[in-house]
Amino acid sequence: MLIVMHHWATDRDIEKVKATITSMGLKPVAIPGAERTAIGVIGNEGWVDDAPLRGIKGVLEIIHVTKSYKLVSRDFHPSDTVVRLGDGVKAGGRAPFLVIAGPCAIESRDQIFKTARFLKKLGVPALRAGAYKPRTSPHSFQGLREEGIRLLSNVRKEVGILVVTEVMSPEHVEMVAGEVDILQIGARNMQNFDLLKEVGKTRKPVILKRGLSATVEEWLASAEYILLGGNPDVVLCERGIRTFETATRNTADLSVVPLVKESSHLPVIFDPSHATGKRSLVPHMALASLVVGAHGVMVEVHPDPEHALSDGPQSLHFKEFEKLLKQLRAMEGFMKTLKEQGGRWRSVS
Repeated sequence: MLIVMHHWATDRDIEKVKATITSMGLKPVAIPGAERTAIGVIGNEGWVDDAPLRGIKGVLEIIHVTKSYKLVSRDFHPSDTVVRLGDGVKAGGRAPFLVIAGPCAIESRDQIFKTARFLKKLGVPALRAGAYKPRTSPHSFQGLREEGIRLLSNVRKEVGILVVTEVMSPEHVEMVAGEVDILQIGARNMQNFDLLKEVGKTRKPVILKRGLSATVEEWLASAEYILLGGNPDVVLCERGIRTFETATRNTADLSVVPLVKESSHLPVIFDPSHATGKRSLVPHMALASLVVGAHGVMVEVHPDPEHALSDGPQSLHFKEFEKLLKQLRAMEGFMKTLKEQGGRWRSVS
């Protein structure tokens, strides 16, 4: 439920509404706006009787929100959320198109530092690399784990680039959050609710990947866990879903980008590497995601993909990534010009 206050409502009026909500056994969440304040009601599992709230001075409108996610919804937060990832680096709203890149896994000091310095030179703001690697086969490379976190921490300090890594277990959150800039929740952990609650307690930005077969509602409900814990800095990441098709690693669902932007105020980025699993398709899908409105991409790049310990076939060589980056920047400029001119796509008959 959402209570919208009149623009002239006083702080006392707002506090009375919040006190009434609390007395109903629910939790009020104030959402200040440019012209008026709204108060969200969370903690209910079904319909809430709004009778105690209807006669309170300053209440303009009461809206019943039936979605399984509330704080994530535009009903509660109409304007875009802009997530601050680091000094001068943002995601969402009108922030510049975000590019995050790096190898699937940290393999060695030489590999991760070589990649970080390459990305830094190109002006890429954030490096992604896995220290803990959830793998389908127990015989596959599982990551360097704590040693990988230590290397990432060194990269962060010595190269001066933001670092992103996946956290897999609730007990690792505090340690990992202390060494990196951005936490990632992988597809396999999208509904690891204990993990979501734990990252909700941190003040580090979180990239939440869509699950292997998750619906949009399930994905947004998982984001709700993090916001409910007190962490508003969530970036959603579409990475393809599992379907009957086997020609690509997953089925890239780019239609979900504008769809989610209609439902939620959170930034949405796209991972063309996991969505396709094929190096040759990554540039095409990265560019397409920019066109449909994604706020950024997360791309796998490796100094020697043919000998990568994880996801080599979908990782770009340095020269391929450099070419893609130039294309993305050109496309971003074109899209910006199109919007400024009020242009629209014209169908060709």
